[in-house]
Parts: sequence; C-alpha cells; structure tokens
Amino acid sequence: MQDATDAGETSPDATLWQANPRAIVAGLHFIATPIGAARDITLRALDLLAGADVIAAEDTRTLRHLMEIHGVRLNGRYVIAYHDHNGAEARPRILAALAAGKSVVYASEAGTPLVADPGYQLGRLAIDNGYPVFAAPGPSAVLAALTVSGLPSDRFLFAGFPPNTASARRKWLTEFSGVPATLVFYESPKRLNAMLTDLVTVFGEDRQAAVCRELTKRFEEIRRGTLKDLADGFAEQSVKGELVVLIDRARGVQFGQDEIEALLREKLATMRVKDAAKEVSDAMGLPRRDVYQLALTLGDQDDEDENS
Repeated sequence: MQDATDAGETSPDATLWQANPRAIVAGLHFIATPIGAARDITLRALDLLAGADVIAAEDTRTLRHLMEIHGVRLNGRYVIAYHDHNGAEARPRILAALAAGKSVVYASEAGTPLVADPGYQLGRLAIDNGYPVFAAPGPSAVLAALTVSGLPSDRFLFAGFPPNTASARRKWLTEFSGVPATLVFYESPKRLNAMLTDLVTVFGEDRQAAVCRELTKRFEEIRRGTLKDLADGFAEQSVKGELVVLIDRARGVQFGQDEIEALLREKLATMRVKDAAKEVSDAMGLPRRDVYQLALTLGDQDDEDENS
C-alpha cells in the first residue's frame, strides 16, 4: 500500500543485524516490510531475505532498495516480480521452485502481504499443492492506525478500499453501518473528501472517527473527531500521502444474551468483575450497571461449578 522506505533513511550500523547462518526451511514465506520507516523491518524478515533460495516481490525495485539499506546481499539470486498484473505468469515459476524443495520469500511493496496487497492466490495455490506456508509478521498500516486512533481495538473489521463512484460507495458503506466493531478502510487522497461526506450521510454526523495519514513517515498526521468534524476539516484541504480511515463501532446494536455472556466470561478470566463489566459495557454500548449485575451472577455460577 505504501512506500517501503522513508526518504533520507541511511544504512544502519552493521552490528545491529547479522545474517543468521541457519538454513531457511523449504516452503513459501510471506514477510511484512516497512510501511514508511525502513528500520521497522524485523530481524527475522532480514534473515529470510538473506537466506532464502528464491525471492519474489510485488515491486522488485522497492525490495532491492530495502535490502541495500540493510546490507542484505542478493549473492547472485534474482528477484521474481509478482503482482496483480502478472500473477498468471509468475505463479508457475514460484510453484516450480517450491516443487524443487526451495525456500521462497514473498514481500508486497509495503506492509503485510494479502492485506490489500497481492499474495492470496499464491498462498492458496501453495497450500492446495501441499507446500508449507509461513508468515514472518511485522508492519501493518491497519494495526498501526488502530493503535493510534483512540478507537476500541478489541473488535475491528478491515474493509479495504471503498468503490470509486459515489453511488456505489454509499451503497457499499451501508453494509457496514451497523457492524459492532471499529471499521478500518484504506482510501486514496483524491477521494478522501468524497468518502468523508458519504460517511456522514450513511453513518451520521456524530460517529467518532480518525484519519491517519503517512503512518511512520516524516509527515505522519492523525486527526480524530466526529465524522462531521473530519469532513469539515478536510473539505477545503488538498491531501497527499497514504491514508487509513477508521470509524467507531455502531452503538445501540442489539446483542444476544449468549454474545454478552461469552464476552463477559472471556474478560472475567483475566479481570476483576468491575473492570470486566466496564470493558464489556463500553464495547457493546450497554448500561454498565446491568452488565455488572450479570458479571456478578456469572461469577457466582462459576464458583458453584468449581465447588460442585
């Protein structure tokens, strides 16, 4: 989704990372790459890039640059381009390497493969043919935005990019208006104003939201407020950079008793009754007193079950 390295990044001291001499296990390895700051790469991802038999990337130039920054040498290996437009041609080459018992690393341009980035069909094909598939987790614009948004993070839904046209976008957004989870979208700077306007129309003016721009980069910006506040604030502004838009969950959604009790039991396993009741009340938009009484009842039931 985003540029892999921030301009001005320099090679880190070589003592910060040295290649792990252990051989890389045969199979397909998905690695996460930085969404902005080059130093967000994990040591394990660098080990895989240094030791894999075959390297594939959504953008070969971006990955080569990232490897150069961190002193990871190709040592005669070539990088296979694999993206949305050449998948049918590239997948057989990668599958042939897996069939030969090779270790293959795949990196999307930035962030985690398969999260609004290529990789799904490649991973599905490898699994269907019985080859191991691994993930080296790391940077993700979704999780970075969720962390700094100030919105509930215990339950969220990543919906990707909205449709481009206004009518299709409003119809599409309506599907998510009642979802009891924080919603996470990617959006183009050119369409941010139109999307925020549509969000006000579909979700209402008062829903809390956040717009995260250029995460981990030099000009990172986080704006929080109601959808109306954000729509008004961006109305006359020209926006640049990569964007993540987050919207608070629908409040007043009707939950079944089983759902409420299940979440309460989950919280009670690690929290005091008062704290568990507060978390469930906030998460589900329910009266705190009612949730607290239910938590006490569940606690008493559990005690009786243990003593019986």
